[in-house]
Amino acid sequence: MNKKQKKMLIRILVSAALLIGFNFLPVTGTLRFVCYLIPYLVIGYDILIKAYKGIRNRQPFDESLLMSVATIGAMAIAIYEDGDYTEAIAVMLFYQIGEWFQSYAVGKSRRNISELMDIRPDYANIEKDGKLEQVDPDEVEAGSVIVVQPGEKVPIDGIITEGNSTLNTSALTGESLPRDAKEGDEIISGCINMTGLLRVRTTKEFGDSTVSRILDLVENASSRKSKSEAFITKFARIYTPAVVYSAIALAILPPLVRMFGMGISPEWGTWVYRALTFLVISCPCALVISIPLSFFAGIGGASNAGVLVKGSNYLETLSQTKYVVFDKTGTLTQGVFEVNAVHHNEMEQEKLLEYAALAESASSHPISRSLQNAYGKEPDRSRVTEIQEVSGKGVMAKVDGTPVAAGNAKLMEMMGVKWIGCHHAGTIIHMAVNGEYAGHIVISDIEKPHAKEAVQALKAAGVERTVMLTGDSEKVAARVAADLGIDEFYAELLPADKVSRVEELLEAAPEKSKVAFVGDGINDAPVLSRADIGIAMGAMGSDAAIEAADIVLMDDDPVKISKAIRISRKCLRIVYENIWFAIGIKLICLILGAVGIANMWLAIFADVGVMIIAVLNAIRALFVKKL
Repeated sequence: MNKKQKKMLIRILVSAALLIGFNFLPVTGTLRFVCYLIPYLVIGYDILIKAYKGIRNRQPFDESLLMSVATIGAMAIAIYEDGDYTEAIAVMLFYQIGEWFQSYAVGKSRRNISELMDIRPDYANIEKDGKLEQVDPDEVEAGSVIVVQPGEKVPIDGIITEGNSTLNTSALTGESLPRDAKEGDEIISGCINMTGLLRVRTTKEFGDSTVSRILDLVENASSRKSKSEAFITKFARIYTPAVVYSAIALAILPPLVRMFGMGISPEWGTWVYRALTFLVISCPCALVISIPLSFFAGIGGASNAGVLVKGSNYLETLSQTKYVVFDKTGTLTQGVFEVNAVHHNEMEQEKLLEYAALAESASSHPISRSLQNAYGKEPDRSRVTEIQEVSGKGVMAKVDGTPVAAGNAKLMEMMGVKWIGCHHAGTIIHMAVNGEYAGHIVISDIEKPHAKEAVQALKAAGVERTVMLTGDSEKVAARVAADLGIDEFYAELLPADKVSRVEELLEAAPEKSKVAFVGDGINDAPVLSRADIGIAMGAMGSDAAIEAADIVLMDDDPVKISKAIRISRKCLRIVYENIWFAIGIKLICLILGAVGIANMWLAIFADVGVMIIAVLNAIRALFVKKL
C-alpha cells in the first residue's frame, strides 16, 4: 500500500467514525448541519475540487460532477426537510471506498509489472588495474569485457568468456528453475548471477540489450487500446452528459406536469430526490474503471508468466486466434545443428570428421561449426592450405597436403566424383579425399524440448490449424512436421513466400478467426507484421523480429503461446462479464430510481457496489494457473 492509499484509508476511517459518532449527538438545526459537514468534507473535498476544475476547464461531465451534484443536492434536501444527512455522506464515503479498491487493484497489477522493471541494472563492473570499477551500463561499448559477481544482475547481453555459474532468469521468463551457464554460452541482460564469478564479452550496447527492449515494450503497452477499451471511453463521453440531462429532466418535467397539467402539488422535493438518486445510480465508474483495469491486469499477469504483450488491443486479438503459423528454425527447432550420422565411409569416422572440420575451419557457418563441434577439438588452421570456397556447393582445401572436398552433391559432380544419396532428412555433406568418395555426414537441426508439447497445448486451447513455414528442404520439413504433429507445412520458402502463404491463410480464415505467426529471425519481420498477431522469441530472437512482433516470449519456449492465448481469453471473459453485469444492474436500478422505488442506499450499491465487484473481478486477470 503506497502513501496515497494509506492517506485515503485514514480519511475513510475518520469520516466513517465521525458520521457514526454524530448520529448519537443530540444537536439540531445549523449546528447539526455543521457537524455532518465535517465528515462530508473530510471524505469528499478532493471530489468537489475535481468537479470544480472540470467545470472551469469546460470538461464537466465526469463521475466527480455526478458525485458532487448528487451529494450536495441530498444535503440541500436534508436541510430543506430537516431530514437525515447520513445518505449524502454515505454516498461520498462509499464512492471513495470504491476508488480505494480500484487504486489498490491497479497498484497490485502495476507491482506485477514493476517486478519486471526490477531487472533494470544500476551498474556494470569494468576491471581496471586489477580492481573493479562500477560504471553506468550506457557507457559500456559492445565488445567490452564486464565482470558479473554472484548476486548481481547481468547488465548487458554478451558471451561468457570465463567462469561457470547458475542464473536466475525468473524475472525474464517466469520460470523459477535456475539455469546453468558456462564459458562460451550466450547470456542475456536481466538475469541474476547466483553462484560463480563471470567475465562476459558484451555483444550489444545497453540500449539494444534484452533488458532495455523488455522495459520499452512494457512501458508502451498501455498506449495501445483494445476495441473494448476504446468503446467504453467513447461510451462514457456520450453517456455521462446524457444522464445529467435526463436527471435534470426528471427533476423538472414531472413537477411541472403535475402543477400545470394536473393542477396538483408539484412535490419538488420528491422529484429532485429521485433525480439525485438517478444521478448516483448512473455513474459509469464500474465500466470506465474496470474495463481498462481488466486489460491492465491481463498484461500484468502475462508479463509475470514471461509473455510480454505490447498493448491491450493485441490481447484482444490473441483471444480470437484459431490459426497458428510457425517458422521452423529457432522457433520449433533450436537453430543448433548437430552431426547425427556418418554413412558409407571407408576410413574411420573420427578421421573423416577431422578432415571435414579442418576443411571447413575458415567458415563461421552453423554447418561448419557443427562439424567442428563433432570433431571435438579446436582445428589447427596451420594444417590447412589452399582453401577454395565454391559458392553454393561447398569447400575444397588441402589438409596435411591431402586434397579434401566437403559439400553438396553438386560439388561432387563438379569434381567428377560418384556420390551416394542419403535417405535421412537433414543437410548432407558429401566428402571426397584424394579425389575419391569417402562417405557423407548427416547434419540436422535439433527440435526444441517442448515443441511437440506446445503444438498439443495449442490444439487443446482451441486452435484449429497449425502450419509450419520454412526455407529448409521438403524432406527436413516433413520430418519435423510429422514429429511435432503440425497439420501442414510449406518448405523451401523465401521470406516473400512466407508472407504470401500467411496472406492466403488470412483470406481463407473466417472473419472472427485470427491468424498468429511465430518467428525469431530477421527474415520473419515482414510476416510478423502481416499476420493478425505476431509472436516473437525474445531471448535469442533478432531485434527486427521483436520490433515487428505484437507479443514477445521471453524464454523462447513455444509452450508459452498456448498460455498467452488462455490468459487473453480469461481477460476478455472478465471484460465481458463486467460490461454485462454493470450495464444490467444499472439499467434495472435506473428504472427503479425513476419511478421512485429505489432510494439513495440502492443507488450507492448500483454505483459503488457494482464498481467494487467489477474491480475485484478484474483482479482475477492477474492470476495465471501453471501449465
